[in-house]
Amino acid sequence: MNTMFDERETSPPDRALELLARRILVVIPALNEAAHIEDCLRSLMRGSAALSSVQVIVADGGSTDGTRDIVQELSDTFPNVSLIDNPGRLQAAGVNAGAQLAEYGRDILVRCDAHADYPEDYILNLALKLEETGAASVVVPMDAQGTTCFQRANAWVVDTPLGSGGSAHRGGSTSGYVDHGHHAAFRLEHFLRLGGYDETFSHNEDAEYDARLSQAGGKIYLDADIRVGYYPRTTISGLWRQYFGYGRGRARNLLKNGQRPRLRQLVPVLNLLLLVASLLVAALTPLALAWPVFYVGVLGLVSAWFVVSKKSLCGLWAGPALGAMHLSWGLGFLAGVFASMRARAA
Repeated sequence: MNTMFDERETSPPDRALELLARRILVVIPALNEAAHIEDCLRSLMRGSAALSSVQVIVADGGSTDGTRDIVQELSDTFPNVSLIDNPGRLQAAGVNAGAQLAEYGRDILVRCDAHADYPEDYILNLALKLEETGAASVVVPMDAQGTTCFQRANAWVVDTPLGSGGSAHRGGSTSGYVDHGHHAAFRLEHFLRLGGYDETFSHNEDAEYDARLSQAGGKIYLDADIRVGYYPRTTISGLWRQYFGYGRGRARNLLKNGQRPRLRQLVPVLNLLLLVASLLVAALTPLALAWPVFYVGVLGLVSAWFVVSKKSLCGLWAGPALGAMHLSWGLGFLAGVFASMRARAA
């Protein structure tokens, strides 16, 4: 293993970090992430020299935009970074494939996403927290950020209770044990024993894994002091597809693991059903349009709020982005329920 350390010259604290680093495997699933992969890898390698002893695998799902070339070039700068193929293409399959390639002695798995920016010593701090808490996994909050106008508005609204339903890992600020969060660090033994991610899940594979982990008695700790900068979708069509997948995946997860949906998960579904019912009944009475008018008004107020609070006309996109999240998630959830029912009946 290539390392920047001379054992005779390493101070005790640095030696301890190096020993910890030699236990860590980082897996980054990627597919057409040329715009972000270099920044991602450089941010992960920023900090302690011990990071050069971490094994880093980029599992590429068949990128055609130059992602693979960028990773291979960066491996000259960071010899601990390697590239593997992910024939399954999905994130779940990529993480599973990487986990199987852990070098001897690696017992801590860290999952990173290519379209994210990581703070200094992120990997080491996760491993330290995993050891400190004795948890089966450590999760972190995501702080959405953007560069384009729509992406900025998307980022502003997604971390609010209206956008995330109050999820602890969406801009949350309180540490503690949770039932789900943005995946960061795992005990590799637990991950492999549970079979890793369910590769039939294109979305929500993290929550599905957390459900099985909790049922097996594993504890999940959210550290609100270790945060990830996340770049959300840059178009409303991309956002729609993403949240449709989230809703469908959530439905499959709940049905597979025998869980009950939470109120915040039912609200987008109920909202969608009310909107559809109101439009159908509107031919009989105009009063049926009360709910659609109210909902559109709320979205308008959201846009106005962000225009004023952020002093930017980009805030005008906040309402449409929020509406796309709600409606696509609700539609995806219903699609997931019906698909699961058909599969069971077949």
